[in-house]
Amino acid sequence: MENIDERALLRQFNPKKSLAQNFLTDEVHLNAIARSANLAKTDTVLEIGPGLGVLTKYLAAEAGRVVAVELDDRLIEFLKYRFSDQPHVSIVHSDILKTDISSLLNAADISTMATSNPIHAEQSGVFKKSSAEENSTKISYKAVANIPYYITSKVLRFLLEADLSPTVAVLLMQKEVAQRICATPGNLSVLAVSVQFYAEAEIVHHIPATAFYPQPKVDSAVLRLNVLPSPAVEGVDPKQFFRVVKAGFSQKRKQLLNSISAGLQLAKVDAVTALDQAQIDPKRRAETLTIAEWGNLCRVLTEAEIV
Repeated sequence: MENIDERALLRQFNPKKSLAQNFLTDEVHLNAIARSANLAKTDTVLEIGPGLGVLTKYLAAEAGRVVAVELDDRLIEFLKYRFSDQPHVSIVHSDILKTDISSLLNAADISTMATSNPIHAEQSGVFKKSSAEENSTKISYKAVANIPYYITSKVLRFLLEADLSPTVAVLLMQKEVAQRICATPGNLSVLAVSVQFYAEAEIVHHIPATAFYPQPKVDSAVLRLNVLPSPAVEGVDPKQFFRVVKAGFSQKRKQLLNSISAGLQLAKVDAVTALDQAQIDPKRRAETLTIAEWGNLCRVLTEAEIV
């Protein structure tokens, strides 16, 4: 495919405010995002929100297979045209949050999937697991995404809690959110604990607001997640773990004794006992606990049949 002037194309394209679209065309930053995934020809990449395909071309140059999932119906035909001479690039019109990743990546021919109305493919069963797919070998993949800021948390949860999670996720997001995710004990939040339960997080690149069109009000950062083969805390049920964590953070700047007691509707004497057994000072605050300490508290509360 001939070279495309992305900046000129953007001037003709009217980004949808409803989708909070901000497009990045700067080659320095695009290269940095692609390099952060450490791609090889043996890699499969799931790209979320390819937009005009400006990042897709960098991913396609390094990876053996790219599956790009785009929600905006106006972009599908252009994307298919742009990558028509690259058979290892598949364009799928769908809402990633309603897509079964395992079925998508195991599909023998993605181009044939729900061609008439792919955005509702999940309703027709196209993205549902067949018995054959359920028994198939799990595909290893990396996820790369320039996602609208307002769905950052949803996409993180979707990828990390999926039956088939990526080995690596490289996500472009608001700088402040990336910093919150990478926080250490003393500044932790529910979001940070939720991500660090599943992955090691690091900020690998910064991008100013001026590099985007239209220009957002905040700067961005590229977050790299090295997804753990199993959760950071062993021997706990994730639902129970996060129920305890959310209870702990339910009353900001309150001592754990008060927040755990109120959040789990637990008598204070029982909350003190549980915290003591977990070797956690009841006067501490939620943001100071390590992931391991949350795990200890969850185990104590589970054994006491409180959660």
